Amino acid sequence: MNKTELLTFLNHIGARPKKGLSQNFLIDQHILHKIVQLADVGSQDFILEVGPGPGALTQQLLKTGAHVVAVEKDALFAEHLMRLQTADQRLEVVSADFLKWRLPQSSHKWKVVANLPYNITTPILEKICMHANCFHSITIMVQKEVADRICAKPKTKAFGSLTLFLQFYMRYIDSFLVLPHCFFPAPTVDSTVLRLDMRAPPAVDPVPLFQIIHKTYQQRRKMIATTLRPSFPNIVKVLTDSNISPMARPEELSLNDWIRLFDVLVLKHA
Repeated sequence: MNKTELLTFLNHIGARPKKGLSQNFLIDQHILHKIVQLADVGSQDFILEVGPGPGALTQQLLKTGAHVVAVEKDALFAEHLMRLQTADQRLEVVSADFLKWRLPQSSHKWKVVANLPYNITTPILEKICMHANCFHSITIMVQKEVADRICAKPKTKAFGSLTLFLQFYMRYIDSFLVLPHCFFPAPTVDSTVLRLDMRAPPAVDPVPLFQIIHKTYQQRRKMIATTLRPSFPNIVKVLTDSNISPMARPEELSLNDWIRLFDVLVLKHA
């Protein structure tokens, strides 16, 4: 669906892109093809698409022979996506807010392939992680700034709690840049499509682990020892025993560092 086709379609159904729903629609067929290729979609796959909008990516996914469940919050777009469902029984359109939608029980694992609404990217990723055992991989379009945070390395400005949270459940595979002219309306930022595959998470309870991580990142300019000392008086000794500098700030610690520190702080009751 190029720009002319998209505008014709929007005019036909009486719709306009809604800024509040982050509706920026892909109009570059080459990018659509690259997304499906990066996701490695095949005829045996079950795909979950979040925010399909007019259905350009949906149609590209259906060409692979995969089964697609498309969850669309905008009732008008969901209604008109039914045209594709009528023509192809491998498509199921769900008119719902993904964040409130209950994931279907299934014996197979889903691949998420989606141009995510940029205003709710993080909550969507958090929901996917909380149901990590339901998924095989995610291939998503996000703001480049968010992608940079997801893929960041320790000791860099972009590295943060989101990086660590996603690394707990996923591993980075590949990505590519998408420029604003590939959308209508054109966003004011660059975008990135990235693929992350689910992995077996570390054998540690993520809830208390990330409570500690989030606490330190709320004061990321402070040393970890300073932030955690009220709760853990022995924090300096624990850091030293864990081969972590007592002067370290949150972004200097990798996920393995945090897990090792957590093991001593909480599980061994330092």
